[in-house]
Formats: sequence, C-alpha cells, structure tokens
Amino acid sequence: MNASILAETIARLGLEKKGDQIALLDVRGLSNVTDFFVIISADSDMQMRALADHIEKQLREAYDHKIYHKEGEANASWILLDYIDVVVHLFRRETRAYYGLERLWSDAKITWITEETENAQ
Repeated sequence: MNASILAETIARLGLEKKGDQIALLDVRGLSNVTDFFVIISADSDMQMRALADHIEKQLREAYDHKIYHKEGEANASWILLDYIDVVVHLFRRETRAYYGLERLWSDAKITWITEETENAQ
C-alpha cells in the first residue's frame, strides 16, 4: 500500500469512529521524516484511545500493516501513530488548536476529509 492510499485509509478509519476535522497534509518534498500527516480531532480521552486502537487494529488485520511507533496514550491529549510514510496525530480539540500543525505546515497541500467528501466518491 503506497503512502497516499495509506493516508486516505487512515482518514476513513477515523471517520468510522467519529473523528472530526480530519486533514491529510501532503508533506512530500517538505519533510525528510514522512510523506503524509493525518490529523484527527476527538472530543474525549476515551474517543482518542478508541480512534488509535481502531486505526491500529484495522490496518493490522485488514492490510497486515503494522505500526512502527506509538506514543502519547498515557497523556491522551495527543496520540501519535507512526507508520513511517504516514504519521497520524490524534488530538483533543484544545491541544490541536494550541499546536496548530496546519499552520506550521502551511506549505503542504491540505485535503479535508468529511462524511460528505467520502460519500461523494
């Protein structure tokens, strides 16, 4: 699975667990670390963990795609899932606003994923 498809798959998995404000940032050519960021907001610690668990489990079971690194579960205001070519940032809303990754990576192409955009495809 290439990085673009992986990022889109992760975004869809985020929608399945009611993640909000889902953004795909294409940072190819801007970052030496990864190709895509997927940023997802959640309303509670429980939803953050549910999103992380769902993404990790579905990618492993359906695609045999294992996570490289995971951090932040104890904190649960920001959970990071590292799939090397795609890095997933799961944020509580207030934490996302504070760090403003979309502003930091404003040169990246940003695609917003919503129920409406998914249903249109």
